[in-house]
Amino acid sequence: MLDASADFKSYICLICGWIYNEAEGAPNDGLAPGTRWADVPDDWLCPECHVTKVEFAMNEF
Repeated sequence: MLDASADFKSYICLICGWIYNEAEGAPNDGLAPGTRWADVPDDWLCPECHVTKVEFAMNEF
């Protein structure tokens, strides 16, 4: 079970706007809930537009 108080962040694809949330992960794309952005493989691709993680930026509201 994930610690609800953990400081999870989200990252947005600058190409298509898809958002990766560390707390939720992307289970359908091989990233378990709680996977930190730093632990996402460099060759992972955005599930919407297929760019690499260098095209993502931290999503700050």
